[in-house]
Order: sequence, then structure tokens, then C-alpha cells
Amino acid sequence: MIIQEVIHYLEELAPLDYAEDFDNVGLLVGDKNAKLTGILVTLDTLEAVVDEAIEKKCNLIVSFHPIIFKGLKKLNGNSYVERVVMKAIQHNIAIYAIHTALDNALQGVNDIICNTLELKDKKILLPQKGTIKKLTTYIPKNEASKLRNALFNAGAGQIGNYDQCSFNTEGVGTFRGNDDSNPVKGEKGNIHHEEETQVSVTFQKHFESKILKALFENHPYEEVAFEVVTLDNYNQTIGMGMVGELENEMDSNEFLVFVKQKMNASCIKHSIIIKKTVKRVAVLGGSGSFAINAAK
Repeated sequence: MIIQEVIHYLEELAPLDYAEDFDNVGLLVGDKNAKLTGILVTLDTLEAVVDEAIEKKCNLIVSFHPIIFKGLKKLNGNSYVERVVMKAIQHNIAIYAIHTALDNALQGVNDIICNTLELKDKKILLPQKGTIKKLTTYIPKNEASKLRNALFNAGAGQIGNYDQCSFNTEGVGTFRGNDDSNPVKGEKGNIHHEEETQVSVTFQKHFESKILKALFENHPYEEVAFEVVTLDNYNQTIGMGMVGELENEMDSNEFLVFVKQKMNASCIKHSIIIKKTVKRVAVLGGSGSFAINAAK
């Protein structure tokens, strides 16, 4: 196994397209084609973590937080960040950061917190906008089924658990052939009329390159007419934080003790208690002040 195979798995779980714009995620240091010797998982890539990876013969560190957050202008060991990067390079250790890609994933950080607190009926607290796209193209009716299946196999047609494909007849279209046309439709060099069908599919944006590849490989026209637009819909499967419900309503103080026990924390901090009982709970891994109004 090579490091890229691990990266592929991680990015199926938490596609980098959904990380926050300010973040620095992905492979930060190292060669993705190197043969994997071992993986060390950490919250932060500190110097001691790199030393542990060396000791345990792990050449891939999967870190939640990125060790390189802003651009490095020098590598002379004056900061712990520089020392970590230099030591990792010296020992051929790759560093991969997942951070807000995992924060925003449906089965990511917040899902784990919800499961730990035994919350039911979970949904995203702050769904992302602009992550759903729509492809529209026209194709001869007898070729449409093949194209539609290829687009489905590339990731189109499913947003969460809902089928999002439409497949409609849209009148008559035209195309022009020439001496090199493939496939040839009728007499070369003339305009011919072919009954076409509109194929329209929605997909999550991280599938776009696969969708277009499938389109070009399975459309019979040399020059494919198509349109890709970004929809305004909020993506109910991608976003920060989650909301869920306790199976049974709890006294607020009882709930705080429950959180402390479930999270295996030596202590917890909380604001002034304003309600006697708790039933509906919002969670967010990391700094969550920006989500307080959404939680309210």
C-alpha cells in the first residue's frame, strides 16, 4: 500500500472540497507515492509526535490540525513549526491534515460527539451553501440511458439519501457532421435533425471532475453542449455542527454531569443555566461561538 491509498480513503470520508476557505488541509509534507510503513494519528503534529513516528517507523502522520497554517517563508528551525517540517522531511515522513473537512463531514467530528451523547434525530446545524451543482445536457434518445448510467456511476443523482436525477424529453436538436465525425450521423457535411432528450443531474461538487469525464466519454457528439450551474440549495449532509435530541429530557445539572461522564472529562465549563431541563442539544467540535445564534 502507498500513502495515496490512505489519502483516497480519508477524502472519501471527508472530501477536501468542503473544508473552510481559511483552512489548510490535505497532504502538507511528503511523497504521496511512497510505500506506507505505518500511520500515526494525532490532534496536533508537535515535535514529540514526529519523534514518536520515527520511533514507531510510521512514515505517515494523520493530524487533525494543520502544522502549516500560513505560508512558510523560511525553514531554518527558528520555530517549532519549521522544526517539525524539517524533521519530517529529513525522515521521509508525510503529514496529512484533515481539520475542517472532517468537521463538515456527515460522519465526522460532530457525528461522533452526538453518538457519544446518545443523541437521536441528528441533522446538520449550519448546512453549507453552494456545494450542490447541476449538469444539463442534450443527447439522442437512444444514447441517453447509457449516459445516465455513466453519470450515476460517477457520483451523480444522490444528495444524501435522495434521488436527484431528472430525465426528460426536450424536443428536437441538431448537429453537423464532417469528414472526421465519429460517430457519423447521416451524410457527412450536412445538418441533420435528431430527436434529443434532456438529461439533468445534480451532484455534490467534489464529484465534478468525475461527472465531466463520464459525460465526455459517453456522449456521442464530438463537441458536447452542456451547462454546469451551482445551486443555492443548502446541503443537508455537509456543514458545521449538528443538532440532536436526548431520548429522555434531563434536568440541566444532571445533563452537565452526563456530558462530563460521556466525554471522559476531568471538568467542564458552562454558562449560566437558564432552563431547568435539556432535551434538544447542539454540538460543535472546536471553536463554536459563530454558531450560537444558529443553535438558539
